[in-house]
Amino acid sequence: MFQLPFPVRDANASSGAGDLGKLPEWDLSDLYAGEDAAELSRDLDWLQGECAAFAADYEGKLAELDAEGLLTCVHRNEKINNIAGRIMSYAGLRYYQLTTDADRAKFLSDVQEKVTVFTTPLVFFTLEINRIEDAKLDALFEANADLARYKPVFDRIRAMKPYQLSDELERFMHDLGIVGDAWEKLFDETIAGLTFEIEGEELGIEATLNFLTEQDRSKREAAARELARVFADNIKIFARVHNTQAKEKEIIDRWRGMPSPQMGRHLSNDVEPEVVEALREAVVAAYPKLSHRYYELKRKWLGLERMQVWDRNAPLPMETTRVVDWEEARATVMEAYEAFDPRMGELAQPFFDKGWIDAGVKPGKAPGAFAHPTVTNVHPYVMLNYLGKPRDVMTLAHELGHGVHQVLAADQGEMLSSTPLTLAETASVFGEMLTFRKMLEKAQTKEERKVLLAGKVEDMINTVVRQIAFYDFECKLHAARAEGELTPEDINALWMSVQAESLGESFDFMEGYETFWAYIPHFVHSPFYVYAYAFGDGLVNALYSVYAEGAEGFEDKYFDMLKAGGSKHHKELLAPFGLDASDPKFWDKGLSMISGLIDELEAMEA
Repeated sequence: MFQLPFPVRDANASSGAGDLGKLPEWDLSDLYAGEDAAELSRDLDWLQGECAAFAADYEGKLAELDAEGLLTCVHRNEKINNIAGRIMSYAGLRYYQLTTDADRAKFLSDVQEKVTVFTTPLVFFTLEINRIEDAKLDALFEANADLARYKPVFDRIRAMKPYQLSDELERFMHDLGIVGDAWEKLFDETIAGLTFEIEGEELGIEATLNFLTEQDRSKREAAARELARVFADNIKIFARVHNTQAKEKEIIDRWRGMPSPQMGRHLSNDVEPEVVEALREAVVAAYPKLSHRYYELKRKWLGLERMQVWDRNAPLPMETTRVVDWEEARATVMEAYEAFDPRMGELAQPFFDKGWIDAGVKPGKAPGAFAHPTVTNVHPYVMLNYLGKPRDVMTLAHELGHGVHQVLAADQGEMLSSTPLTLAETASVFGEMLTFRKMLEKAQTKEERKVLLAGKVEDMINTVVRQIAFYDFECKLHAARAEGELTPEDINALWMSVQAESLGESFDFMEGYETFWAYIPHFVHSPFYVYAYAFGDGLVNALYSVYAEGAEGFEDKYFDMLKAGGSKHHKELLAPFGLDASDPKFWDKGLSMISGLIDELEAMEA
């Protein structure tokens, strides 16, 4: 089943105003000129024929192939993945530009159904790979170095061996994927179609969420209450989507014999469950010295007896409200990237010049932001909802980091370029860190430095603490759904059970905040995705510490790591830097960087 890109940032962006300059839009013609393009029809026809031919040539025969024969088979599979990925990338990206357009939605659905039908005969490929004896496969790798390059792919495929169903059931699961995608589209279209009224103006969800970073507290409160009102009006739809998706996952996991709802995500991330649990435990244990301590500082800065949820992302009182136009945002990020290494600037430049970024907020456009790699012989596309606040600059730095990573990994080919989620956040979070450090370096006053430090701490708390709280919510949600249908009130209660713990004693929670789980896309599109953010932030904090210490050859090692794509396990990738994510102390190193920034903020108050 070929998946669509989806927004991967928990957008807490800003309410933009004024002239942002000329915002770039996607030019999707590098994929196809249009939905009626001759090349698209040609590729659909080729895909149908090649999938049938591939099955005829190889089904029931994989175990008999010699090393050269298996390599040819792998190359043909990669070409199929490339063409299918190109088609689905075009349809998906076009849809996300205007999710409320019926013609785009229909085109996406029609294309997805065709690709699913065409690729169903290929289900045998991974099933038969898992039936090859270990000794036979090892001998084939030893006999052919080009084939051995694909060993990491085979290892990931074979990790699913204990959970593999019969060939007939696997084909059924493949076909049924279309139904699950329909629920995802219902979620996307519902979110994109929501309207909110703030100060007599009708807004979409992005602009409304962005009010939560307004300097005027009354505007923040108005936005929070309006979000709660609209979410409550639609809560039955969101509860139905979550109930259905969680139940479908529970059924599939039960048939596969998965030991936990999270196991499938751990396998796809190529990460050990105990490593994730060590991360989770380290973050939860650090709540008091991170989020609890920071928000108590912020409460004092804001002059409040108690914080409300609409104060969580409020700007500081001394922060100057200003609009960062597009050219300034571009220049800021490019300067930071080029200062690290000129190669970073060269890789980032085409995103701005060649229609690889879609930046503006438009009615019906998907919320959030993402970087979609498309296929290895085209290029990534970055989506933003840019409204001109400093945090939007950091989102640009983040998504551009993804894009640079995807460009560098493309040489690995379709099967090896894709990076597990836990490592996919490396370049994006590192790009944010570079941009932050460059801005901090330029700070001219104590107040300016304080604002920058606080903003970075808040971003890190949103990336680490908030995402682990999200992960705990999902764990509770899936465990509860396994016991029976969940009412909206049940889901609300699960959401609130993690909020106070993660945010701390400084907060009160308004009536209606219990519904704020409803708009988070990750829970629907990619269950248990969220811990990858905390993993990535912790990893990058540890990595940046090595860089800041002046480690010799760091830049070359960093580029080698990004170029590796999905060809290496996290242990192998981090070894050149003297780091090991399976060491519980590793996470303390990353969390200490956040704690150290809070120490600096506290020292400013002395």
